Formats: sequence, C-alpha cells, structure tokens
Amino acid sequence: MVVLRILIAGLGNMGKSHALACHAHPGFEVVGLVNRSPVMLPESLQGISLYTDFHAALESVECDVVSINTYTDTHADYAIAAMEKGRHVFLEKPMATTVADAQRVVDTANRCDRKLVVGYILRHHPSWMRLISEARQLGGPYVFRLNLNQQSSGVTWETHRQLMQTTSPLVDCGVHYVDVMCQITDALPVQVNGMGLRLSEDIHEDMYNYGHFQVRFDDGSLGWYEAGWGPMMSEAAFFVKDIISPAGAVSIVMDEGVKSDDIDAHTRTSTIRIHHSLLNREGRFAMEDSVLDMQDEPDHQALCDREQAWLYDAIVKDVDLSRHWRDAIQSLRICIAADESVRSGQPVSL
Repeated sequence: MVVLRILIAGLGNMGKSHALACHAHPGFEVVGLVNRSPVMLPESLQGISLYTDFHAALESVECDVVSINTYTDTHADYAIAAMEKGRHVFLEKPMATTVADAQRVVDTANRCDRKLVVGYILRHHPSWMRLISEARQLGGPYVFRLNLNQQSSGVTWETHRQLMQTTSPLVDCGVHYVDVMCQITDALPVQVNGMGLRLSEDIHEDMYNYGHFQVRFDDGSLGWYEAGWGPMMSEAAFFVKDIISPAGAVSIVMDEGVKSDDIDAHTRTSTIRIHHSLLNREGRFAMEDSVLDMQDEPDHQALCDREQAWLYDAIVKDVDLSRHWRDAIQSLRICIAADESVRSGQPVSL
C-alpha cells in the first residue's frame, strides 16, 4: 500500500476528527499538526510535531498531502500555498469566503495538477445518499425545506463567534444542504433572496447570527434554508430536512430528545419517512408511508473515517475531481448570494 504523509492544519472539531481518521488509516502517516492556540490532543496524536504557524509547518514538514481545517478566511491562501509546493489538499468547507477565491483554488489545482478534495461530509453518509436517491425517484419540481439551528453556549458559542468574524451561519453550514438540493434537482439556480438578523451584541455589528434564504431553480424547484447560532436559539424544530414533490415527500425524522449542540445530530437521520401523494378512487391515500430505519448509520467519527478514506483513494487512484469542484463552487455561489441578499435587502440573480 502506498503511504501518504499528511500535515493537518486546524484541530477544532473537524480537524481533530480528520486527524484521528488519518492516523487510523493504513495509507496515511500523520507527520505534522498545526494549531494557532494550545490544544488538548488525543493520546494517539501526542508526540507528532505540533506547529503554531501554517507556513512554517509547510516549509518544515515533508509531506504529500495537506489537510486544511482552519477558519474559512484562511482556506484559499493555505490551499494555494500547499498546492504550489506540490502537495495534494483536503479543504474543509466552505472553500473560501468568496466565489472568486474558491475559483482561484480550483484554478491552482488544475495548474499544479494536484488533487483537491472539499469536505462535503454528507456525500459519504449512506443515509443522506439514500435520501437523495429516494427524492430523485419521486421526480421534480421540488420544494426543499432544510435547516440547522444550533443553541450554543460556552466553548461552542465562542467557536461560533470566532467563525462569524468572517463567515455567517448561512454560508458555513448552508453549503452542505444546498449541495444536497443541487444533487437532487440537477437544475441551475437562478435567484436567491436572503434575510438575516443580529440577535447578539457579542458579535460584530456587521454580522448576523440568524438567517434564512430562498433559492429558485430553473426547473421551478424552490429551496429554503435556515441557520442560527447562539444562546438565544430555540431547540424547537432546529432540524428540518424535508423534500416535497408532486409525487410525495421524503423526510428525515429525528429521535426525540436530541439536542442541537450534539455534533452527531448534524448528520444523523434516525429514520427516513417516504410519503406518496397518490390517491385511490375513494380519494384516500393509495399507499401507506414507509419508514426506513437508519439506526445503524455511522457516527461523526466514522463519517470522517469514510471521508478521509475517499481522500486517499482520490489521490492514489487518480480520480477525476472536476465535477466535485464544480459542485462545491455552485453551492458556495448560492450561499454567498444569500449573504449578499441579506446585506443588500435585494434578491440576487445568478
């Protein structure tokens, strides 16, 4: 087996999980870690060289791959620097704070002939793959009703506040769920209309910690996404994943008692309910709803394991990632347009 040496930058929730996944994968050797502030490392990662400056680490560590899990405003520059040094890159979502910067990253990957994998973890989740498949079988046009609100306090609220120095909740989380919309409909977005509100004096006056937007696609499909972070957020209906078409609906049903600050809840499905709209001669539903039990689905760490295994395969098997890049930029374009609409108060045409 080819062994790829990997440098991992950013050791927050995602970075630490990706580091553990790479450490456990026989095809990766974790040869360096980067974090700007002191960090508690799991025992399995202790003893690996730890740096506080990304560029110093990039110069010092001999590696084949760089995994970038830092704050969004560093993503583009770090990814470009790594690829220009001949490294393949794993880049957590969102790719960048602007579409232009995301395109710079993709252009660099093409120019340097490097693999670039963007961290769209739901693409590796068997339950979300099943959700997309079932929705596509219904046929469009679709109504997408998706949200992820997080009631946060303590360390989690501090992390959210740090993220909001450069990236709104609509963009940070929205790219995942807009990507799901795009995989289902295959249509092009034509207009986005967003609204947002600053609900805390603990964040910058130019930032909002609650927002929602609507996106219209050229096949007539409509998408709604909502995201809010902070101690004021409600636990009621914080997780809505609902896809509706003329033929029926596919919905994720969460277990009762799950809290919005549970990171596993952000991808957990529990059950998928499939509803068919067909009526019989008496005007009643011709089919009962079916419920798919997803209790054996992978947890957050197992999902990271799958994603890093795909990163390894993409490099070693020379996978064509052009569609992957195009999709990543498309979902970012929609969310950036939503952010622009929030700030301008006007719809944005795409």
